Order: sequence, then C-alpha cells, then structure tokens
Amino acid sequence: MLSKLPMGFMSGIKIIRLTHQDAIVGVRFKWMNQNPFKSIYFAVLSMAAELSTGVLAYGQIYKRNPNVSMLVVKLEAEFYKKAVGEILFTCLDGDKIAEAIEACIQSNQARSLECVSIGRNSVGEEVAKFIFTWSFKSKN
Repeated sequence: MLSKLPMGFMSGIKIIRLTHQDAIVGVRFKWMNQNPFKSIYFAVLSMAAELSTGVLAYGQIYKRNPNVSMLVVKLEAEFYKKAVGEILFTCLDGDKIAEAIEACIQSNQARSLECVSIGRNSVGEEVAKFIFTWSFKSKN
C-alpha cells in the first residue's frame, strides 16, 4: 500500500477481503483522516470505496496479455450517516468486471462498467454508496 497508494496508507485504508467475486476495504476514523465535523473526510471514504472496486479490476488485468488499461471516468456518491468508527466498503461486482474485461479484449473495443461500493459502519448501517464508472481498453 505504501509504494502504490501512499495516501491510502497514510489514511489507514486496508484491504480486508479479496476474492474473484468481491472485495472489502476498511478505514477507521482517526486524527489523520478526519474532517472538521469529527468524522472521516469524504475524500478518504472515496479512496476506500474506489479501492474496493479497483482492486477487483486490477486483479483481472494484472499481467494480462494483451495489456488492458483501466481508468475511472465517472464517480457518483451518496452519504447517509456520519462516518465514525470503522467503515467497511464492499463491492460485489467481480464477475461483472471479469465479463467486461473479457468483452473488451474479444472485441478490441473500450468498455465502460458501473461498479457499486457500499460503506457500512460497525452495526451494519449504510453510511455511503459510491458508483464508479470504470473504462477498460485493450492495448492490442
């Protein structure tokens, strides 16, 4: 994390679970990532949510032949509760991501895909919802 995503490291973001189908990324409220309202700064929540979607995509393109590039082209967010304590962001879109990347390679056309990440607090309440639109392009 320190070498590839230093701001994520500094803010305390951690990958909790990673499978082919899903990813869970956690971040805990601390002095370094707070906003003036004594909760986690929205940009830190965004980083954690993005990582939960991006790590699934990166796992699909890592050392892939042909190479595939990935880029966030759109972000939507909704915030429901104050983010304090530990927040876990879950993305369940691993299979959709794999299908989009495979279609991108087969057609040699760029593909876009919306990936959802839901952030929940320690009692399971939804704190935030992020929708990242990822673009994938085969480098043939």
